Amino acid sequence: MSAPDLVLGIDAGNTKTIALIADTSGRVRGWGRAGSSNIYVSHSGALAALEAAVMQASQSAGVEDMGEGRLERQPFLAVTLSAAGADWPEDFNVLHDELHRWNWAERGEVVNDAVGALRAGSLEGVGVAVVCGTSAGTAARAADGHTWHSSYWQEPEGAEQLAQLALRAVYRADLGIDPPTSLTGRVLEHFGCANVNALLHSFTARVQPPCAQLGRLARVLLDEAEAGDPASLRLVQQHGAALGDYALAAAHKVGLTGKYLLTTSGGVMRHTSPLLRESLLARVREQHEQVYWQASHHEPVFGALLLALELAGGTVTPVLFQRLEDTCPDESLFST
Repeated sequence: MSAPDLVLGIDAGNTKTIALIADTSGRVRGWGRAGSSNIYVSHSGALAALEAAVMQASQSAGVEDMGEGRLERQPFLAVTLSAAGADWPEDFNVLHDELHRWNWAERGEVVNDAVGALRAGSLEGVGVAVVCGTSAGTAARAADGHTWHSSYWQEPEGAEQLAQLALRAVYRADLGIDPPTSLTGRVLEHFGCANVNALLHSFTARVQPPCAQLGRLARVLLDEAEAGDPASLRLVQQHGAALGDYALAAAHKVGLTGKYLLTTSGGVMRHTSPLLRESLLARVREQHEQVYWQASHHEPVFGALLLALELAGGTVTPVLFQRLEDTCPDESLFST
């Protein structure tokens, strides 16, 4: 398979970077993974992760090796970079410049990662996507191509914000401000603390480093909400409704009304409890009764690949969509 017959899709995320290469028939030919590639976190680190993921994907696809980020072969037909950190015009300019410098493909585009997630969750690429993982984002696209993403407008966030809400509930219950909550025992067990005083100390002591895995506490919150704990249930339902407010705002920005797709993705949304997404959908249906929900069955990089195929002049048919689905690598590539 020669490079001119291939397209490249990249998901540049806060926790990992995934690159997929497919041929124009929709068959995935290669893949690669690297670390975080958010230019807001580390500009140089983000670029290095992008290069590493694409190099690994190119080698996996059996095309020529790269040197210092530059292809020593003909460019791919197209590349789409779906990126966390593609927020403001200057961010897009920086990433476009890097794509041009690397010369990975004849045509290239950069989209916000919420837009990539929306494309991954819809055959037509139209509707609203709510992504709730480590962080959160919302995107909408109308049939005329008008697109909007929440970026720094986004107020309700993902796992780390939910974790902070859970901690606050435990602290307030221990002080007697709020009623007791089953979160207390679960949170103490999660962090290996003997009591709430030790828990608070572990997060605020002058010599203690910040908790690198705080977001994992979101699972505990969702577990306890599903089990019926009133405090947990209230927090989850409030958060879902807040995400719904931003889904409605996104729909308004691109003129979506009536019947349209609402798709959800991200680790928090994949939790077995439906409470968060049910609250989200209920809030949206207060204004748009005909909205229908569908969980995205694909990782955001799947959307980047679809956008690259369209950028190369292809049409995403059900057959092509299914072929991509059938030839994508297994879940181990995407696990965090």
